[in-house]
Amino acid sequence: RRAIDDAVAQRPFNPQLLRELEGLANRGYTDGFFQRHHDADTQNYLRGFSESRRSRYVGDAVAWDAEKQLVEIAVKNRFALGDRCEIIHPAGNHDVVIDALFNADGAAISAAPGSGHRVFAALPAHTVGAFVALYIKDDISIPVTVEREHDACASCGD
Repeated sequence: RRAIDDAVAQRPFNPQLLRELEGLANRGYTDGFFQRHHDADTQNYLRGFSESRRSRYVGDAVAWDAEKQLVEIAVKNRFALGDRCEIIHPAGNHDVVIDALFNADGAAISAAPGSGHRVFAALPAHTVGAFVALYIKDDISIPVTVEREHDACASCGD
């Protein structure tokens, strides 16, 4: 929506918006609604699920423990101390580094083992209600190419 608003207001393209779009789990983008009636070669029939090359969904921030000053996370996939995560919340997204994790008994742990576990993390109270997504280490930064009108090079004229 922000890209559309920028285009209407004749503001320049913001490459960060494309990075955010690429971060969404998806089955691949096509021009299907524009072209219509694509054949099987251009559609994703191999995987019945969405995926992201930028991040992996690892849990839900479900409660704030005021006594411990920690957020309870219902774990969906493994994550660990030192991991860089994105907190995806309706009020706005932000990045965090997981620097403290505890199990339900209050013991410090080095990793949230995976689905079915509940852990506590040193995150702000406003994180409750958010999804937690682990940045994939091999692809934290997605290069973006922006095409623009060619300006003549001052030194060679091209």
